[in-house]
Amino acid sequence: MSVRVRFAPSPTGFLHVGGGRTALYNWVFARGRGGTFILRSDDTDQARSTPEFAADIVESLRWLGLDWDEGIDVGGPHEPYRQSLRFDRYREVAQRLVDEGLAYYSFATPEQLDEFRREAQAAGTSPAYDGRFRVSDEEARRRLDAGEEAPIRFAVQRPGVTVFTDRVKGEMRFDHAQVDDFVILRSDGSPTYHLASTVDDVDFEISHVIRGEDLLSSTPKHILLTEAMGATQATYAHLSLLMGPDGSKLSKRHGHTALQAYREAGYLPEAVLNYLALLGWSPGEDEELVSLPEMVERFSLDDVSKNPAVFDTAKLEWMNGVYIRELPAGEFVTRSLPWVVADLGRELDADELAVFSAIAPLVQERTKLLTEVTPQVRFLFADITYDETSWKKVMTRQEVPTALAAARAALSGLDAWTTETIEEALRGMLEEQELSPRKGLQPLRVAISGSSISPPLFESMDVLGRDRTLERIDAAAAQLAT
Repeated sequence: MSVRVRFAPSPTGFLHVGGGRTALYNWVFARGRGGTFILRSDDTDQARSTPEFAADIVESLRWLGLDWDEGIDVGGPHEPYRQSLRFDRYREVAQRLVDEGLAYYSFATPEQLDEFRREAQAAGTSPAYDGRFRVSDEEARRRLDAGEEAPIRFAVQRPGVTVFTDRVKGEMRFDHAQVDDFVILRSDGSPTYHLASTVDDVDFEISHVIRGEDLLSSTPKHILLTEAMGATQATYAHLSLLMGPDGSKLSKRHGHTALQAYREAGYLPEAVLNYLALLGWSPGEDEELVSLPEMVERFSLDDVSKNPAVFDTAKLEWMNGVYIRELPAGEFVTRSLPWVVADLGRELDADELAVFSAIAPLVQERTKLLTEVTPQVRFLFADITYDETSWKKVMTRQEVPTALAAARAALSGLDAWTTETIEEALRGMLEEQELSPRKGLQPLRVAISGSSISPPLFESMDVLGRDRTLERIDAAAAQLAT
């Protein structure tokens, strides 16, 4: 049987990092085995599903570089790939199960179900509803014909047990005493997750279901439905949950959980992919940097850990910095330029682009996020304002006016304006004025960039140009005088 896997998020929220990891594991598993990767939309929750969330799923996967062979936007032999467009199919299956005696219309009232649970709790038995309030088929038909509405429940065989081998968790056993006669079709005709997901997996010929362990308890229900449909059971692999650094389940209180937030925060998709891959999978030999092609070649479900993985944004930021520093210089310019343009609100002209390309390698060395590029280079393309903290820390020292004046005199007399001549002139100035680099050069950094944090000073002056450098030294001196 060929490998066919699916990623089936619900568009009721932005795609989160856990979903990104699930998509990645499915993708590399399929690609490494010549299989098919399918993107499906589990959008039966019409009240909470939105076009914005649906678009975010597609955009986030494409940003990560994960394509799909069938599904949303690309089509395929099993269209449609949105559950909201397949309700007739789910109703057809539900009715067939009723006709075959494998499911039934349930007229149990909320009061009866509450009383059943209270009695089970008092007796110390399973609270899973066992169908005891099921009416005869004749009574069910009579009440339906009279206009009464009722959900359809799957009739779980008892006694019984469902056993399967999970590729991550190992052998799993679920006694049917713990599995309720679960609803598969609501009284309004809408399918539950259990029915819609299982019917899709059967219809789309899914061979492996790789998903989060929060759905592990649903698996016996899906297996029972699959068997009732006369289909072959898929192989299951349930991934451990992601935890925050404090050991609790990952949530918004630990920081951003949506992939969109990391895209907007200046992370590289390949760094995010690499980090997500390591949240539960080990490539071996304590390796931390693994490319997507290497993942495809080496990924195995046998190497996925049963234990929860910790999502640590500090570790992700470190890894992103490594990836940024390893980019070819031209690629770094290409990746970071949109952030600069967005900040300025305009495109760079040819001369400005040359300036940015010249300074970019120096910025690249000290950048962990693409969002950090713009603050370092804005002074080259726009008028500056002085950072209040930098000004108070650096420019209020008594030696600053002397340093600015001496630096201007040393620089204005240069015949050639290069990084080397600038450095030679300013180091000579320091020696002549008996100033340390901290006292003599930091004021110049604030004067030309507005901040005490910028690319290396001599190179910055070089690309800024003689005239603008001297103008900014004069402006800072004038500011001091006021």
